This record gives sequence, structure tokens and C-alpha cells, in this order.
Amino acid sequence: MKLRHIFGLCLLLLLGGCQHQTPQVAQPTAWLKPGTKVTLPRPSLDTPIRSQQMLTGRFNGQQQSLVIMLDANQQQLRLVGLSPVGIRLFMLTYDDKGIHTEQSIVVPHLPPASQVLADVMLSFYPVSRWQSHLPTGWRLRDVENTRQLTDSKGQVIMEVHYQQFDAQRLPISLEQRAFHYQISINYLDK
Repeated sequence: MKLRHIFGLCLLLLLGGCQHQTPQVAQPTAWLKPGTKVTLPRPSLDTPIRSQQMLTGRFNGQQQSLVIMLDANQQQLRLVGLSPVGIRLFMLTYDDKGIHTEQSIVVPHLPPASQVLADVMLSFYPVSRWQSHLPTGWRLRDVENTRQLTDSKGQVIMEVHYQQFDAQRLPISLEQRAFHYQISINYLDK
């Protein structure tokens, strides 16, 4: 499966004018690396998260930015993507009925909503929420200010770095080594 970077989506969405809604299946799945797919954990979160972030992504030598508004609670996880000047590009909602997307245009060959949600959930959700969803031999573990996802051979697939903001430990960067992209996160509300 060939994935393109989510930030390419944002630039293309900015060019579109019509709105399109796409409901997804109730048991969403995402790729951890080529050939390894998992079911996402349920979207509910005991400790709510609300955050506004400027994401800067690097993929294939290109760098792009977008603003993300994240709202996760006991009922759902919602992501709203905005251009750096505030134009709404997309909205993803994950609840007990599945993943629902609203975006300006449908663009082929871009990552599905479940891939975007997998990165968010791997970064923000507790490790314990992922344990039963990982393939045999895979590990997700926190060591100080770093979270690593390793495959059954011990190879690091994804690494997330964190920083303490008041009483919250929040991700500040993500490197997805299997699909070769990096994301830097700056918080607009901290």
C-alpha cells in the first residue's frame, strides 16, 4: 500500500470547493507498516483531550503545515483540519458508529481517515488501550519522554517524543519509520 503524507491532502483539499461526506466501516483498521494492519481501539477516552496544534510534516523532501483541532472524550474523537490561515479543510469523527469524514474534495491515493486517526491515537491514547490490538510480538511502550512502537523483530516502527505542559504530557514530534514521514507538533493553546 502506497501512502502519501496527510499534509499533501491538506493542500489538495484547499483547492477544492465542494463538500463530500464519507461514512467508514464500524470496525476501522489502519496499517502499522506495509503488510501489518490492526483494528483501532474504541474512540472513547476517560480523560478528555482538547487541543489546537500546528502540525508541520515532512515527506519525500517536502514540508507542509496545517492546524489541527483535536477533541477526544468518552463518546468520540474529532479532528478538524484547517489551513494555516484558518480555512476548514476536513473533519474526521470517530465514534461507536465508525469513522465519518467531511472534506472539500475526494482525492485518490491519499491516506484514509483511519491512518490519520491511528497516528493520533498511538500518540495520545494510553498504551494500555493499544495492547490487545497489536499483533503478536509487537510492543508499544513509554520510556521517559518517548513512546516506541516496535514490531515482532524489535525494529522501531514509530517513535513519538513528548514534553510536559503544566500537568500534561503531550506529543511534540512523531516519526513513522515504516512509511517515512515526520510530524512536528506546536501547541497553539499552551
